[in-house]
Amino acid sequence: MKKVAISLGTVFLLLAAITLIRTVLYTAPELPAVPSQTHRMDSAAVDPQRIAQHLSEAIQLRTVSSQITEPATQAQFVAFLDWLAETYPEVHASLTPQRLGKAPLPPYTLLFTWPGKNANLQPVLISGHYDVVPVIPGTESQWTHPPYSGAIDDTHIWGRGALDDKSAVIALMEAATVLLGEGFQPERTVYLSITSDEEVGGEHGTAAVVEKLEKDGVQLAWTLDEGSFLLRGFIPGVEPAVASINVAEKGYMTVDLVAHGRGGHSSMPPKETAVDTLAHALVKLDESPIPGGLEGTSGQMFDAIAPHMPFSKKLLFANRWLFGGLIDSALKSQPSTAAMLHTTVAPTMLSGSVKENVLPIDAVATVNLRVHPRDSIEQLEAYLKRVIDDERVDVITRQAQAASRVSSADAEGFHAIAHSATSTYGPVVIAPGLTVGGTDSRRYAQVADNSYRFNPMLVTREDVHGFHGTDERISIDNMAKATVFYKDLIARTGN
Repeated sequence: MKKVAISLGTVFLLLAAITLIRTVLYTAPELPAVPSQTHRMDSAAVDPQRIAQHLSEAIQLRTVSSQITEPATQAQFVAFLDWLAETYPEVHASLTPQRLGKAPLPPYTLLFTWPGKNANLQPVLISGHYDVVPVIPGTESQWTHPPYSGAIDDTHIWGRGALDDKSAVIALMEAATVLLGEGFQPERTVYLSITSDEEVGGEHGTAAVVEKLEKDGVQLAWTLDEGSFLLRGFIPGVEPAVASINVAEKGYMTVDLVAHGRGGHSSMPPKETAVDTLAHALVKLDESPIPGGLEGTSGQMFDAIAPHMPFSKKLLFANRWLFGGLIDSALKSQPSTAAMLHTTVAPTMLSGSVKENVLPIDAVATVNLRVHPRDSIEQLEAYLKRVIDDERVDVITRQAQAASRVSSADAEGFHAIAHSATSTYGPVVIAPGLTVGGTDSRRYAQVADNSYRFNPMLVTREDVHGFHGTDERISIDNMAKATVFYKDLIARTGN
């Protein structure tokens, strides 16, 4: 017995030594030095107050794409394009914008072409969208400032589109204006895509941009569109901001679960109704989440971030061979991190009888899935049917869009974006990531070797509540730095 105890103790000490040594060696690379204020705001033409005023004016135009068929809304889109031409005359005069779109809608999307001097170099495309989601009716009074006022206080610009995504459009236009004023001409062609329908799927404007590039035989080296941000305070214990340059985005899938019953009068219900059958199916799905884990893109992201964590957490990630299950369990306990690990399943709509005292013949649950790059649509359909395992329930796919392909975190485009982020913001952690929603990038991928998703603004947990919600805002400092970022990126890429 004593020998067994000694052997166990020896094994324990050896295991502890291995984990500690691996943790000590699991060090973070040295982050770049903080750039000087002069470097970060490297041109007198980058005027924060002027940029804030321009974003304010843009916000005041109600470009709600879900209402784009309405004449009053179309007038707002026309007014925005007219305002853009008036506000940025140098860009429009020098970069020959084309208005693109697909019938029956007018062409509200702009594609600017900045011709390069070397036709042998692959072009790149940088994009932003100016359409916005609506403000939920009845919530206007809950905003600190009216949602379309574009109010400016000492630190922020307020209103719908401030974060998503008029800020990127304005920063791009400001950066292009500064570069043109300096006489810059890129070595490679740079496209600037200003789209009008991202929030409703990009079927008209963004799709028209892709068709135009395909028709012209353009194969882009890489694209940059919205996605993640510089994130501060999202990961406990990580002091530097994390620049999550997302290399992929989830797909989108909607299915109807249709449970069948006999119907009849509610005063004489059978032992199990269609609603009961449907409820059992939903419980089965809830109890059997689609498998996933910290691997692939998600694993790469945490491999980049974990070395900057406190010692106790770093110990776990440095020894994933031992603590992998514990890490996965902790990450899956939070919706924001769980979504990165696997395909999510969310019942969103229910329907049954047409009257309260009539038993439904069919009860229907609409279920939305956000598809992880590791899963295919066919695999998910088979998984749902296998888990529900009830011949009385049909699984009907209504809409399916596969996840994007995963772009390279070792390619030129990723490194250019990373360098511009550190040049602008200083010591930030660079990490490849996964966009859990949808962006225009899924369309651009048809004509690009790599597609990246990143907004060059620093956000906190307090800021993200404004996404598609109340009190959307962005800081004036963020707008100035985003302009510097795009200026640096275009200049770096174009040479």
